[in-house]
Amino acid sequence: TRKYIMATKNWIQKAIKKPGALRKSLKIKKGQKIPLKKLQAAAKKGGKLGRRARLALTLRRLRRSI
Repeated sequence: TRKYIMATKNWIQKAIKKPGALRKSLKIKKGQKIPLKKLQAAAKKGGKLGRRARLALTLRRLRRSI
């Protein structure tokens, strides 16, 4: 229904609890892009850093498909 679609419209924005946390942990200044090689290296690590990097790579692919 229309109400359901409007409620789930911005689900990705709500899924990201701490915007900028990945950038901060990778020590990249605000306003600069995260290099792909650095993002891929972080995705191989464990813990929150790895999870955030993998989510960033997934969202990157989503953005390209639209």
